[in-house]
Amino acid sequence: MKLTKERIVDAGMAVFAEVGYQNLSMRQVADRLDTHAGSLYYHVRGKDELLALLADRVCRQAYDAGTEALAGLPPTADWRDRIAAQADALRLSIKQHPGGAHLLAESPGTLGTGALSLMERLLRTLLDAGLPGDHPGIAADTLLSHVTGFVLQEQNQPAAPPSVTPELHADLRERFPLLMGPAMPRLGQDEKFARSVRLLCAGFATLLTDGQAASG
Repeated sequence: MKLTKERIVDAGMAVFAEVGYQNLSMRQVADRLDTHAGSLYYHVRGKDELLALLADRVCRQAYDAGTEALAGLPPTADWRDRIAAQADALRLSIKQHPGGAHLLAESPGTLGTGALSLMERLLRTLLDAGLPGDHPGIAADTLLSHVTGFVLQEQNQPAAPPSVTPELHADLRERFPLLMGPAMPRLGQDEKFARSVRLLCAGFATLLTDGQAASG
């Protein structure tokens, strides 16, 4: 089968899922394709470009998922709902790839069209909502960073939580009553993420006039 950039990215995604960001090598990708590493360089200049292409693949998948999510919103949906739909789609798309958040967080800084498309649509949503000045850019960047960081924590969590004895739990409650009390509700990750995005949107809404915030 002819070697193409798309096939190299496909193989790179598979290798990345197995070995992670730091251990990925062009030789491993070549082995996956049953070819020599030198053959890859006709299509991809090196590991940094490959990582950027992998990150862009994830972002393009997230963009397409966001398009579908936005299309499924009811006519009454406001800008907060549109932000939440895009954030949910990005989170789920990243989670489909083991180490996907690590890839987006640490891949080379050059943004591909996938990441730019995600940012452009978030900016449009925030501008249409009426955020003034340069706030939409900062808000969009904050949202993308939040989603990536949230999934990074999710993907780095141990398979099973550490065991805590009743004695240790009682001691922790005494020493950290707010952290261990009702001020920190024990939520599932989906609910926690949904609330976190809504909190960010509530903060963004304070930049709008009262009439704009009410109408969405």
